[in-house]
Amino acid sequence: MEETLSSKFIKTVQDFTAMTGIYLPDDVEARLREMHDQEKIENAKTMYECMLTDLTLAKDLHRPLCQDTGVIQYFVEVGTEFPYQAEIADVLVEACRRATLETPLRPNVVEPLAEHNTGDNTGYGAPYIEYELVPGSSDLRLRMYMAGGGCSLPGRSKVLMPLEGVEGVKKFVYQTILDWGANACPPLCVGIGLGTCAATSAMLSKKALLRPLGTHSQYPEVAKLEEEIFEGLNSLGIAPLGFGGSQTVLGVNIEAAAHHPATLGVGISTGCWATRRGDMIIHADLSSEVLSHKKSLEQATASEDAAIGATESREEV
Repeated sequence: MEETLSSKFIKTVQDFTAMTGIYLPDDVEARLREMHDQEKIENAKTMYECMLTDLTLAKDLHRPLCQDTGVIQYFVEVGTEFPYQAEIADVLVEACRRATLETPLRPNVVEPLAEHNTGDNTGYGAPYIEYELVPGSSDLRLRMYMAGGGCSLPGRSKVLMPLEGVEGVKKFVYQTILDWGANACPPLCVGIGLGTCAATSAMLSKKALLRPLGTHSQYPEVAKLEEEIFEGLNSLGIAPLGFGGSQTVLGVNIEAAAHHPATLGVGISTGCWATRRGDMIIHADLSSEVLSHKKSLEQATASEDAAIGATESREEV
């Protein structure tokens, strides 16, 4: 790969990584504002106002919206015709390193058990990279997630007996959020995975967390369960940052796979109120399109144009 193309590829992913730490995805910000407008309890409404003020400051100062920028996780759907398949891993690691040092993002990655901080969010298995091949496509779809400490604490996976069924899934999810939800900086995005074993259900729960809010499972029974758990979790009263209020979750997404009839694995992954995930497409010519932050990027461009115009006006005077 030519050096200029390599640099462009790295810079595209670096900017995408930095952006994900600074701006909330459009759907999460819209849902937060909706919850603020719907809230009647004074303490809860104050917490939402603090969150929205934080979003404004992050945009204005071009700084991460939370001090815990997590451990970077990349989820790659790469077309079999994408011309730079061999370079993807190296590009993602270098982009993560540069985004950490130049944005800056907080260096969170420590070596296994030794706890020595690597200083740039890279190390063995970090950033986490997961691949999926897309036959016939020449594009690369890159989704990323910043796995913060607090929002990772509720993560659980369990295999239920088959007769526990849907009620067993609900009980496991409700108890997990009751026990750990207040520690994870709610309101939460809740991803649930259903599969055969603990491993597959855990992976599916993270996949569910990457889905935009307001989307639903393709399976009617699962989509119904999403709504039921959403309503159930919102009745818990944990609400923003555990201060109490009318709503506890931003949304509930479930990814379900066909499973063994003798088991029902259920996994839970949670994102905090500042759920930082990004979604972009990189084409074969390395042009790109961000799918998750269109409104935020439009606002950022407008602000930059206004700032340039103000500077030019002062210079003319």
